[in-house]
Amino acid sequence: MELLIKNGTIITASESYVGDIAVDSGKIVCIGTGLSIEADRVVDAAGKLVLPGAIDAHTHLAMPFGGTVSADGYLSGTKAAACGGVTTVFDYPMQRKGKGILETVEARKALCDPEACVDYAFHCIITDLNEDTLLDEFEAAVEYGITSFKCFLVYKKEGMMVDDGTLVKVLLKAKEAGAITNIHAENPDLIDLNIETFKKEGKTSPWYHYLSRPEFVEAEADKRAVHWAKSVDAPLYIVHMADKEGLEAAIAAKLEGYDIYVETCPQYLEFTCDVYKREDGRNFVCSPPMKGQESKDALWAAVQNGTIDTVATDHCPFQSYEKDWGKDDFTKIPNGCAGVENLYPYMLSAANEGKITFNRAVELCSTNPAKIFGCAGKGSLTVGKDADIVIYDPTKDFTISVSNMHSDYDHTIWEGKTVHGYPVQTYLRGKLVYDNGEFVGEPGYGQYVKRIPKK
Repeated sequence: MELLIKNGTIITASESYVGDIAVDSGKIVCIGTGLSIEADRVVDAAGKLVLPGAIDAHTHLAMPFGGTVSADGYLSGTKAAACGGVTTVFDYPMQRKGKGILETVEARKALCDPEACVDYAFHCIITDLNEDTLLDEFEAAVEYGITSFKCFLVYKKEGMMVDDGTLVKVLLKAKEAGAITNIHAENPDLIDLNIETFKKEGKTSPWYHYLSRPEFVEAEADKRAVHWAKSVDAPLYIVHMADKEGLEAAIAAKLEGYDIYVETCPQYLEFTCDVYKREDGRNFVCSPPMKGQESKDALWAAVQNGTIDTVATDHCPFQSYEKDWGKDDFTKIPNGCAGVENLYPYMLSAANEGKITFNRAVELCSTNPAKIFGCAGKGSLTVGKDADIVIYDPTKDFTISVSNMHSDYDHTIWEGKTVHGYPVQTYLRGKLVYDNGEFVGEPGYGQYVKRIPKK
């Protein structure tokens, strides 16, 4: 036997109990109490929690945006993931004009394979729905293990946006292939109108990033996306939900029985739009922006009552000097913040503080993303699943700083945030990759996760 973890409190989405986990050949082979099994490594987890590795279903690694590339490539981004208890990341390759889905994904896979420190999967962004892509490649992509596609209802000038007709085509084709459509919902015309007005008035501080994309600008697009998904009865996954009104529309559709899923991010649970008034407000610029207290409260309520399905990060950090490009003009600030190393510690700290249960944290960060996106070997501590395991010390307080993170960025919006409880070990398919503050894995050990469609 490769590994035996003994005496820990095992946490699943539905249960908590003291037990032992035995691992061999990268898989969980036995769960019980008082297991008398010889193993190459025996870990006593008494007093600690034993959790399934988290799945960050929303990252942008080595992503070109705003005249630069996000600070974390596949090596540093997946190393940081491992050190935060994330054992699988989902990245977003972007299909561009004239390119195929598989061509796009395979190019990204070639970059990721030699560098990945955790397992990885892809959602493919659709920007150019040419006939070959529409008619042939959705089913081929699903066969390849890509069971989710993304559309932007924003970034028109950047050539990333799809119109409503294209969105409906994607919804229908994805549904036919057994896949799901992810959506970034904001209204680009309202954003452009607001930006034009603010620039004429000389209002260019980061505060106007929020005011150019306030609650109703996101809510309109959320409601429109939900409307089209309901109209064609196709599954929809709304990424980085940040506003109350749009959230309410999605929840209403879910309660009506439609296949609608909602993701939010830690930054929307922690911060409000007031961060954009700070001296370092440009560092918090992401899209959609953090919203007001009412939206934050609504998001927490949905996290607590089960109507938000997943928490992911939208990890897309940039260097401070790049953020500084827009210190006097918010439209020049590259959009994105760090988060992949902070996801699980943040949500588990919320559990430690009594805001949610540890079971709910596991459901949001591991079990639900695995179910929604067809990761058959991931998401729970179950015999036969991959031995993606996190050992968590609920008594260990940890203050986040750029100096103790494992990414390649030079600042973090989480600077100075203290979380209560922290991962002390991460195992990826039974191999120790993080140990008490140190990355001990190896680049290239991460594997591509071929997902199973919902057909």
